[in-house]
Amino acid sequence: MAREEMIKAMAEQMTGKDGFIAALDQSGGSTPKALKQYGVAETAWSSDEEMFALMHAMRARMIKADAFTGEKVIGAILFERTMDGEIDGRPTADYLWQKRGVVPFLKVDQGLAAEEDGVQLMKPMPGLDALLRRAVAKNVFGTKMRSVINAANPAGIAAIVRQQFEVGRQIIAHGLMPIIEPEVTITIADKAEAEALLLATILKQLDALPEGEKVMLKLSLPTVANLYAPLVAHPKVMRVVALSGGYSRAEANRLLGLNVGIIASFSRAMAEGLSAGQSDAEFNRVIGETIDSIYQASRAA
Repeated sequence: MAREEMIKAMAEQMTGKDGFIAALDQSGGSTPKALKQYGVAETAWSSDEEMFALMHAMRARMIKADAFTGEKVIGAILFERTMDGEIDGRPTADYLWQKRGVVPFLKVDQGLAAEEDGVQLMKPMPGLDALLRRAVAKNVFGTKMRSVINAANPAGIAAIVRQQFEVGRQIIAHGLMPIIEPEVTITIADKAEAEALLLATILKQLDALPEGEKVMLKLSLPTVANLYAPLVAHPKVMRVVALSGGYSRAEANRLLGLNVGIIASFSRAMAEGLSAGQSDAEFNRVIGETIDSIYQASRAA
């Protein structure tokens, strides 16, 4: 299948299909924590290469699970090393789409800068164009990049959204779909105020996008249910997805179900209950129940 046809099929799936996006994109800083949650202690590796090999094995096990198919998991976000790896002799992105029917995305940010004006912008990405060219060559559909809002600071929120959309336009220029992720920390006292500012700022940036260009949005579950309805309905937004943000899976699912038109893109909540020590039968049972619960919550929304 030519890339143009493949991208069209992926876009149709991301635009209209029931389901959710699995976030399998823990990077170097969060990998030890993710492995610990999976039951792999830090004593299990002695180098970064060994650590990332263990992480790739975990992700491959999840992707190959019986329930991990495009029937309910319509997309998956990968870490760069996962994109560069293989599953059963196929590049990971090709395995996802060709064997599982799941649309591949790539995490492209290089981590967070120090906090300023109540937010953490993304660190500079001087190698982004080269990474995006590799993503296109690897048959990736889109990208994801995260920055963090820790206060309802108008200047900070304007800066974070401006940076996200500037990089988003760079990504669009490579023929990729950007998932813009300005995460609002769920524990801050002025979360609702921050979200109202974020909504207004995103709408201004969306209206400034050239005709025919679209983005996806990945947002924290809002304090006020359906706050982001204008984004869900916006013609320049392909899909709005929600991160679990530190909520338990049950609470994230409950809150998701209150927000019409938003689907899940969970990371930690997606891996909750999985363990390296589980038999394949038990692992398949647990991840199957997890996938079904997140799918149902995404459909309820």
